[in-house]
Amino acid sequence: MLNLAIPIPNVPGKQDIEIEMTMNGNRCKFHYRVEVYRWADCQPGTDNRVDCVRSLVREYDDEWTVYHIGMPTEEYVPLTFIKKEDWAIQQALRWAGK
Repeated sequence: MLNLAIPIPNVPGKQDIEIEMTMNGNRCKFHYRVEVYRWADCQPGTDNRVDCVRSLVREYDDEWTVYHIGMPTEEYVPLTFIKKEDWAIQQALRWAGK
């Protein structure tokens, strides 16, 4: 799948992003959510950062799935989620093109 990078302003808190695009005459709308999690917010006793991300994702809203894990820093990790129904549409479009 090809990628298109769109810079998103670094604003604190949750960022709900709706992207509507037309590809080859077909219109699609996808819903994303970007959240920045501070390592300090991990459950006490969680020293492994992978375990921390797993617990954050496991407790997330059931309508969303992880789309991308951004470049972590010493202070935080950005996670991008996509609505599950939009993920299914993306996968169907991906396989239709093959």
